[in-house]
Order: sequence, then structure tokens, then C-alpha cells
Amino acid sequence: MNAPSPPLPAEVSSAPALSSGLCSTAGPKPQNEDAGVFHWPASPHLQQYLGAVAAVADGVSSAEAGALASSTATQQFVEDYFRTPDTWSAAHAGQKILASINSKLYRKSHEFAQEEKGFLCTFSAVVFKSRSAHYFHVGDSRIYHLRQDQLKCLTRDHTVVLSHRRRMLARALGMDTGLQVDYGRVELERGDCFLITSDGVHDFVDTEFIRALLARPDLTEQQKAEALVRAAEENGSDDNLTALVVGVRSVPETTLDDYSRQLTRLPFPPPLTPGMILDGYRVEREIFSSQRSQLYLVTDTASGEALVMKTPSINYEDDIHYIDRFIQEEWIGLRIQSDHVVEVHRQQRPRTALYYLMEYVDGCTLESWMTENRFPKPAEAFRIIREVSAGLAAFHQQETIHQDLKPANIMLDRAGRAKIVDFGSVYIAGSAEVFRPLEHPGALGTASYSDPHYILGRNSGIQGDIYALATIAYEVFTGELPYGEGINECRSLADYEQLRYRPAAAFNPVVPIWFDRTLERGCSIDLEERYHTLDAFITDLGTPNPDYLRDDPSDQQGQNASLFWKLLCGLWAITLLALLALFSSGN
Repeated sequence: MNAPSPPLPAEVSSAPALSSGLCSTAGPKPQNEDAGVFHWPASPHLQQYLGAVAAVADGVSSAEAGALASSTATQQFVEDYFRTPDTWSAAHAGQKILASINSKLYRKSHEFAQEEKGFLCTFSAVVFKSRSAHYFHVGDSRIYHLRQDQLKCLTRDHTVVLSHRRRMLARALGMDTGLQVDYGRVELERGDCFLITSDGVHDFVDTEFIRALLARPDLTEQQKAEALVRAAEENGSDDNLTALVVGVRSVPETTLDDYSRQLTRLPFPPPLTPGMILDGYRVEREIFSSQRSQLYLVTDTASGEALVMKTPSINYEDDIHYIDRFIQEEWIGLRIQSDHVVEVHRQQRPRTALYYLMEYVDGCTLESWMTENRFPKPAEAFRIIREVSAGLAAFHQQETIHQDLKPANIMLDRAGRAKIVDFGSVYIAGSAEVFRPLEHPGALGTASYSDPHYILGRNSGIQGDIYALATIAYEVFTGELPYGEGINECRSLADYEQLRYRPAAAFNPVVPIWFDRTLERGCSIDLEERYHTLDAFITDLGTPNPDYLRDDPSDQQGQNASLFWKLLCGLWAITLLALLALFSSGN
């Protein structure tokens, strides 16, 4: 099958012509907690399908980490937006990304709860895509739109008035686990001007001054931004000041909307066979096939590069949730950057069917490697586990949980380097509306590695991935599972709690006791006992934990009592010897 991409109309290939200016200063404060960015990608493909982004964030002054929060929000919004699939609308992409950023900042705030250190900021952004401006807003920064000398504030301040001079921010990124984002859309016209300001600017200049300044044709956008900040300073602004101005020089004569609607519901590819060409990718062979998807080794006919193409199963052609989930996999892969996670390739050509591309890892799965290496060298085995942990850490840094880590989802390349290669069950904190328990229809062995709490419908987060990693580590060193095959028969928490951990030394006598007890804690059914961080688990695997060198590390109370009685008996012995010596000298 040779399916060339349908040509786009000539007008569609153009993007809006934009010019921008940004001015941000600390003002009278010692530190600038504002952050502003305008990003217009160099790639024509990204310009055409994703457009440009302008964003301003204002760190909440009462939060010690406000500056870091605002810089994190603006940078991550830009980075994540330009990794979204072409098939996502700007509205969907923006709100999903902001939910993820909010979750990240909220988690960081609670890490420092005892230090009263909060990662909080306001956020306002405009995405310029084709003939539309999509705006997103949280907090009390503002977005203004000037058209033909008419100025309109597109946003409303999310504040609560306490008194004439006091206001309290009611909504901000990182403030709560849930996030309400104001979203709107404006059809672009040539000559439009957009302005995003922090409250250090718009609280100290009136709207008439803003309107008159933005309407001046003799000033560049940069000069307008600088003039606004300067005017606010002269009017006594006591805050950080940021102004970002974007001018629209031209817009496409037609819109991408019709074409985008086609993209969002691309047809499923038919079963592919060697020699077929789809969008310039020649199929070499099928790598894997299941009820839910297929993997093919393909060659880019333009560059000669070998890639893996993942296609959805036609069994789900009418399942809208499955389609959205499949598209989300591509976004997840584009966001995660790690030497130990397979790289998802950004599409540079229009697609005529639903699929995505990944790097080709020439090697074998960890599952097959373990079959050939029953008792590997400890140093090599530990290196593999440490590399898988590094890959999981890259997921966690993006507020995502893998949920379905297993040896079949880990590849070892020709150099022995480990890479996680599957995104199908990933949970994204903040953007997932409902946690969905894992299902394992026909997937033999998967339940052996998944946290029982996942299977029973509870999201145990990072601890779930630690469970899977500990189980895999146990199997790498012993060739067995920590609870045996009986774990696949469990149907309730009571069933799981009846399981008993099998000491690793029973299958591999060279496993030291401290290493075994680290594995036992890593795959504990009880979440209170299980490790809470990957770093702690990997540290104890690599370095003997003194607590695990005792006969029974869990019997701390008994050890303390034993020590007490030993000291008491020693004291009695010393006292008795002293009395005997005194008695002897008296005689």
C-alpha cells in the first residue's frame, strides 16, 4: 500500500505572521519572581500545526518558591505544548498541560510544607494557531486584546477583596490538587495586538493609557512593552513588572480547522505487511501484535532511518476513549527525555492514518535476557536495575506513573543498556480525570509485576512502580517471583495479605541478607512498609543498610529492650565486682 499524504491547500501551509516584545524587571523588589516567554518554533511543521506561544507567570509573593514556580510554569508549558500530537486541539493541549504543571507544583509545595515554602504562581498564556488565538488564564495576571483602537480585557482576576487595600488570590497554579482554567478563543485579524501583564503593571497604569500606547503605529512591540513597564514604575509600582506584547502582521486566508478535524479522527491503518509504504515509511516486518496494538519495524524512505511504528488495533476503531488514550501515548513519550526510555519521534510529515513512531532498539527484551542469564553477574544485574530506575525517575519527574512495568516492556540494546519501551498504561497525575484500575485480559504474567493495589483499584502512585521494579530485581537475581505463581490467583486484598515473601537466598545463595531485605521491603504488600522513593530503594540495593544486617530489623522494640537488659546486667556485674573488691580489701 503506497498512501501519499493529501496535499494541503496553499493557503493552509502559511502561519500567522507575528512580532513580539517582552520587558520584565524586579522593580523595587530584590528578586524578579515574574517570568515571561514568547516562543515561535523554527520548524515550519510546528509553526503550521502548533503555532506560537506567549506566556506570563507571576510568582505569589507570600510563597518562598514563587520565582521558581513561575519559571517552571512558563518553561514547561512551552516545552510540553510543542510536544503535543498534531491531532490535539489547542484547547485540549493547553488545559491538559496546565493540569500536569499544577500537579507538579502542588507536590513540590507539600514537600516543603514544614518550611512554609510554596510553589505558587499566576499564569496567563495565548496560543496563536492558524487564524485563532487561544487563551488560558489562572490568577490575577491579565490578557488584553486591541482591535481597531478598541481595547478589551479578555480575563478576569481570580481574587477575593478583603478590604479597600487588600486582596487575596483565590486561584493559582500549585494552590490545590484540582485546577480551574479559564479558556477562550479569538479569531485573529490583521493588525490585532495582544498584551499580557503581571499585576505590577496593570495595577499602576489605566486602560486608556494601555489602549493609546498599543495603538501607536510608530512603536515596535518591544518599545511598547518597555514603555508600559516604565510608566508603571513612574506611577509608583511596588511589585515586579512584566509586559509581553504580540502584534499580528498577517493571518492565513483560510483556516486549518477543517483539516485538524480530519487529523483528530484519522482512520486506523489496515494490517501492514512487508513492502507496504505508509506516509513515506516502508514496512520491513511485524515486531509484535496483540489484541490492542501492533508494532512494525519501518524505514523512513527519505532518510533511511529505522524506526518502530505503533498502530492501533482495528478492534477498537469505534472506541473514542481508546483512540484518545492511544493519541495520549505519543504525547507522554514526547515529554519524557531519558537515555533509558525509548524516544518517541516528532512527526515532520502529515499523517493519513493513526499511528506514532519510536526509535528502534536493536536488542532483546529483559524477559528473554533473563531466560539466557539465570544467575547473572551481580554487578551487571544491578546496573540494569539502576538504569530501569533512572527511566522510571524520568516518568516521575513529569508527574506520570508507568503502572505496568514488566520485563517484556524493557529492552536491552546491543550494548546492554536498558530502555523502557511502553506507554500504554501510564497515569498522568493532574490530567487523568479518573483513575482506571489495570486490566489484564489475556496478558499472562502482567499481574505478577503490577502492584496489587493497582489491580484492586487503588492508585498507589510512585510506590506502585517501586513494587514492579523490586519484583523485577528479585527475578533478575533469582529467576523466581517473590511470592511465587500464587500471586496470579489473588482476587482480594485479603488474598494478597496471606502471601508470604520467599527469601531470595533460597533460590540464589549468594544474595546477602541486606540485599534480600531491601527487595522484601520494595515489594511489600503493605504500603506503610514499602519504600516511598526510588532513590531510597536503589541506595539500599547498592549499599548495605545497617538496619538490615541485624537478625530481625523489624523487631526494633525488642532490640531496644534487649539492649536495656544487657546494660542493666552489666551495671549489676560491675557493682557486684566493686562490692567484692571492697569486701576483700576490708578483710
